[in-house]
Amino acid sequence: MLIVGLCLKTSVVDKVGLVLQPALMVGHASTPTTTTSRIVDTSTTTKSGASTTSTSSQPIQTLVGDWLWIRAVAAPNFHKYLRSDVSYAPGDAILGDYTTAAQFKIVSGQLQHYLPGGSVLYMQVEPRPDSSVMKLKTKFASTPNTYGTFAWSGDALTWTVSGITRPNNAAWLACTDAAVGPDLYINLGTRSFHSVMDQNANHPLSGNYMYQTPAGCADQTIHYYNGATAVPRI
Repeated sequence: MLIVGLCLKTSVVDKVGLVLQPALMVGHASTPTTTTSRIVDTSTTTKSGASTTSTSSQPIQTLVGDWLWIRAVAAPNFHKYLRSDVSYAPGDAILGDYTTAAQFKIVSGQLQHYLPGGSVLYMQVEPRPDSSVMKLKTKFASTPNTYGTFAWSGDALTWTVSGITRPNNAAWLACTDAAVGPDLYINLGTRSFHSVMDQNANHPLSGNYMYQTPAGCADQTIHYYNGATAVPRI
């Protein structure tokens, strides 16, 4: 019986590649977390075709330390979670399934993306070329962002930059990408937080929610969530 038990344990570890440890509970003393040790890719290609040598691996299913999940809270992307389109590697910022959620924190105005091993990625924002551009693409890279500052407003993620006045600093757009999930953009257009609340409460009040939303995009606000594990829409 002892020999059989050891064989089963070896089989599970070899097949799945997981090392299971006790979960970390938010607000408690530091304890080990559930981690995934198997490497999925060591060389990937982004959607733009650019090659990267960064490694990628399966998402970690339990929060690490003081890191946070970030998720959308409005249809059609309710409780889709922020991540890179290449798991744990540089790539476009997208909203994906809760099972693929990444973890984040803001440090000195930089939105950092957790990587196993102690390094981080940074959310970068493309500079606005001229005043006619009303949405800015975001991505994750190994170097800090040089355009604008990230901050929390309550639990909502905001972005500001000198020279641009936004109707709502927490306004985002999720724009269709059928291959991996909605790409995340900063929305520079007219959008009112109170109009969002009116819409969600089914109050047809006048306002700017969904006003001049680009084709293929949906208005979003995205918020941190500090539950121990990412959860699907309930």
